[in-house]
Amino acid sequence: MTFQLKAASDQHLAFARALTQQAMGDYYRQYHLLWSDKGFDTAWAGRESWLIYAGVTLLGFISLSRDAHALYIRELHILAAFRRQGAGRWVLEQMAAKARAEGSGLLRLTVFKNNPAKCLYQRMGFNIVGEEDCFWRMERDCRSASSQPSRLAEQ
Repeated sequence: MTFQLKAASDQHLAFARALTQQAMGDYYRQYHLLWSDKGFDTAWAGRESWLIYAGVTLLGFISLSRDAHALYIRELHILAAFRRQGAGRWVLEQMAAKARAEGSGLLRLTVFKNNPAKCLYQRMGFNIVGEEDCFWRMERDCRSASSQPSRLAEQ
């Protein structure tokens, strides 16, 4: 399957919000966290967001932020029907290349401790570097080609 990223805009906000609520709702309930549409919308406005496609089919989205040290994956969600088909792995490789190209070389994210995506992140070279309540903080050093995991993403 061939994947691609297309820049997201404010017209994609409702899709991204709904997908995030669907994907994260059980975690929010389990950990007694409160969802805020306004909080999501405010965060969306300050982030760089991309839609994930396979051909003309919209699969999900990713939102990013950055500081002087790293590129941060703030949201990465794939519609349930399209999970486990390589899109997440492909997007993570694209973001590693982006972090390397931007010069920071570090790719960071936060994941719920019981989210099975943590296993994908670890296979893709992310290490747990800290924890906060119900979250793991993870990081991948992308500064050199040798920091890439041995299993390459689909192109």
